[in-house]
Amino acid sequence: MALDDYKVVLYRNQPDGWVAEIPSIAGCYALMPTADSALAELAEVFRLIEEEHREAGAPMPKDTTEIVHA
Repeated sequence: MALDDYKVVLYRNQPDGWVAEIPSIAGCYALMPTADSALAELAEVFRLIEEEHREAGAPMPKDTTEIVHA
């Protein structure tokens, strides 16, 4: 599965900064000072997690995230 197969949640971290995360993947999040940098860092974190799963021969988790109210 690729990054585009997952829902990404982006929200403001008070008082400064942004959090980008993929709730369906444990530990797949990034905290950065701007929204763009959080999304870019999240892509790198996802790549590392996907690489670990591939090397272990383990499938990536399915996206179970549902957006209820946005």
